[in-house]
Amino acid sequence: MQKKLVVRTMIAAVAFALAGGAFAAGGSSGPAVKYPKQGQIGEIITNPYRIAPLTAIIRNGGYKLENVSVRIVPKKDGQEISYKVTPEEVMTHAGIPVFGLYPDYVNTIEVTYTRIDAKGEKKDIKESYQVYAPPVYGEVNGSPSLKSTMFDTTVVKVDPKYKDRLYLVNNLLTAPSKGARFIWNNPTGGAIEWTFYPQNAIIDTTGAVRWYLLPDSIYNMEDPYRAGVMMGFQQGKDGALTWGYGQRYVKYDIMGREIFNRRLPPAYNDFSHSFDQAQNGNYLLRVASSDYKRPDGKNVRTVRDVIVELSPEGKVVDEWRLFDILDPYRDIVIKSLDQGAVCLNLDASHAGKSLSAEDLAKMEKSDTFGDISGVGAGRNWAHVNSVDYDPTDDSIIISSGHQSVIPKIVRDKKVKWILSAPDGWKGDLAKKVLKPIDKDGKPVKCENGKCEGNFDYTWTQHTAFRIDSKSNKDVVYVTAFDNGDGRGFEQPAMPTMKYSRAVVYKIDQKNGTVQQVWEFGKERGHNWYSPVTSLTQYEPDKDSVMVYSATPEMQLQNGRAIGNPSPYLMEFDWGKKDPAVEIRINGSMGYQAMPFRINKAFGQSSKKESTK
Repeated sequence: MQKKLVVRTMIAAVAFALAGGAFAAGGSSGPAVKYPKQGQIGEIITNPYRIAPLTAIIRNGGYKLENVSVRIVPKKDGQEISYKVTPEEVMTHAGIPVFGLYPDYVNTIEVTYTRIDAKGEKKDIKESYQVYAPPVYGEVNGSPSLKSTMFDTTVVKVDPKYKDRLYLVNNLLTAPSKGARFIWNNPTGGAIEWTFYPQNAIIDTTGAVRWYLLPDSIYNMEDPYRAGVMMGFQQGKDGALTWGYGQRYVKYDIMGREIFNRRLPPAYNDFSHSFDQAQNGNYLLRVASSDYKRPDGKNVRTVRDVIVELSPEGKVVDEWRLFDILDPYRDIVIKSLDQGAVCLNLDASHAGKSLSAEDLAKMEKSDTFGDISGVGAGRNWAHVNSVDYDPTDDSIIISSGHQSVIPKIVRDKKVKWILSAPDGWKGDLAKKVLKPIDKDGKPVKCENGKCEGNFDYTWTQHTAFRIDSKSNKDVVYVTAFDNGDGRGFEQPAMPTMKYSRAVVYKIDQKNGTVQQVWEFGKERGHNWYSPVTSLTQYEPDKDSVMVYSATPEMQLQNGRAIGNPSPYLMEFDWGKKDPAVEIRINGSMGYQAMPFRINKAFGQSSKKESTK
């Protein structure tokens, strides 16, 4: 009996020692085992919140810490990451938060801080720590076109002005072996069946991954309430990230600490694409209705056509039901779309084919609902892929890809203006269509979606963002990514004639006019063409335009898209056509990308930094 007790005690001691070593490096893990301390405070905890493996916390060791700064020593020819940390962030994490570790590498972390002991005595300290961070891990789908478990990058160009940039890349991995096989059936329709494994990382301007999201503790492709497509990432004024996936909307700080992870309110379902932290303090989410009674008496789940406004506490404040505001039966765009690439519905067997009026009429008479291109609530007639708040008149600007329209809608649900070709609009909506003008203020003639001069509308576009710092109550600058499918309400003679554009418009709200002030992409031709996803966004800190052509060179296999194009990540000085930054992300299906502000993440925000 005594021998068994000794053996059990020894086993327990060994197990405790191994468990301690798995979570901490450098410092004491308790009375049973001691580790050599690297510095003058506590131990180092790697991946402290389980979802951000390239982060760590240097525990405060029971001291109060002030004047904290961190520097990750770069590799040879690498990019330095350094930042200051506010006392609030130090208290939140019980130590010094460390961000930007190189994967599969022994990192050197230089920290400075003021240590205050129990007697109130202060000591300024500068010291270094060494921490090994593990290789990047992520799911793969076995495709031979994949280059790595996260991002294989090629840096083409980075001007000195942008050397300090960090980019958050929101990409997707098709995973058929683990893909969800769900469909709503009460009532019929909805978009729940779409789910992709998340590929979300922050890269520096050398192309190195310096942070990534390990989603497995919060995501499960086989659980309808924990699956979906992680989309709509945005860094708010407090530096934390918001995004959504499927039936959830969430907020986490960059260390991986959960601020909230919530189910959508029951009246709404199928989040994707857009989560806007509005200037009024609320959240705007692109969702759908869980139960809508159509004019014909049929109950359906709708598809990508509702904006819900939520308070920070999760209470529903308002909603924009676009099937009541726009025209869900405007079919001129739907009939011109390439049915082989209708956003997530990528099917090479239908490439180049479009829907006829007879097809739509037959569908409307049937009970065929769900995430399919068609008209009427319960089908993907709108495909809203962004929402942006305008505080000057308490309105929203949205992008409806399947209507090729960017409208502004005010709080009373009235349409203020419509940026699109005038074809197909009826009644009061037709009166809201903006009139194109050139740089001299002269009208631009347009017919059947085609315009004279350099002006063009957007076609199946993604993202429509207001440039806050350049806009006012009378004039609105809007950025958009013009994907280009169905340009001019038709499919071209050859698929290689298609092209995409990043574009900036200037809208005169008083006079109801729109001027195109900048574009890029047409000159790159079909190689830069992204049939789906992508982003164009203004960045005030560098007076630049960030562009992500996310799905060029889409690869197909056995009649299906396997989702491994090679996105272009670019940034342009305002008004310039030559990119200041160009980075290729090889063999990865892109959704969006945007600059990440490290100082904002740890409390050092700048007035010039955008929340978009």
